[in-house]
Amino acid sequence: MIAFLFPGQGSQHAGMGKDLAENFPIARQVFEEANDALGFDLASLCFNGPEEDLKLTANTQPAILTTSIAALRVLEAEAGIVPDCAAGHSLGEYSALVCAGALSFADAVRIVRQRGTFMQEAVPVGTGAMAAILGLEVETLEKVCNDAALGQVVSPANFNSAGQVVIAGHAEAVERAITLARENGAKRALPLPVSAPFHCSLMNPAGEKLADVLAGVKIGDMTVPVVTNVEASPNQDSSRVCQLLVDQVSAPVRWEETVACMMELGVERYIEIGPGKVLAGLVKRMAKESIVQNVQNVPDISLLTA
Repeated sequence: MIAFLFPGQGSQHAGMGKDLAENFPIARQVFEEANDALGFDLASLCFNGPEEDLKLTANTQPAILTTSIAALRVLEAEAGIVPDCAAGHSLGEYSALVCAGALSFADAVRIVRQRGTFMQEAVPVGTGAMAAILGLEVETLEKVCNDAALGQVVSPANFNSAGQVVIAGHAEAVERAITLARENGAKRALPLPVSAPFHCSLMNPAGEKLADVLAGVKIGDMTVPVVTNVEASPNQDSSRVCQLLVDQVSAPVRWEETVACMMELGVERYIEIGPGKVLAGLVKRMAKESIVQNVQNVPDISLLTA
């Protein structure tokens, strides 16, 4: 079995997708479609930056989605590889849903542009924070978060792999949790350079706005199941897609369980499609016997079609 994986925020970099667009008309077409859907030159932002603009959440989300789908379309056309299931990390779940046929690309790129805006607006800049905590058991980390909250919000946001969890919440509460995590034996506890505290209850206002947007979007029949962030289980029911996406904004990303689920389904080959290699790295730690590959540029395509 083959799984297609799609990266989330943090994988962006200036230049992404450029060589695909220069070498494959089908990739160029995806970037042109994104430009038309958004009404500005997203392609130029992906290809040339500047990094400061690319890091803005409302730009990052459509940029990564577009680059991922451009790589997907080239992979489909050149290699003819078809997945048995798909999954994406946070924003990447939208790419997975495009792959599965639940969302049209044009709808997805417009939705994530708004999603990024809503998530940024939900918490004033500087009010929230996120941090990576390495080397603590989940139960210990949850107690650390409870003890650090003191009436504010701080909670696990991404369960990425064993001993690698990201927390999110109010900046002061996250700072207290970092200190407590170190005192409780964390190998590392470091703040992350993000513009908002994603995947915690502070994002509830963003979820409410996103629900209104999704209510007007047509969800297509799904050709393959998507293993969702919220439940870490496969979903192929189109009627559940919108609510799962709304819940996803403020619920933790259960990536470790998502990979475990795909292993149980019998996936033996994982292909990360889009910028970066973060998910491939996480999968390699868990699914040690599996084939793990990346598709983000022309050399990657050449390797898969050789």
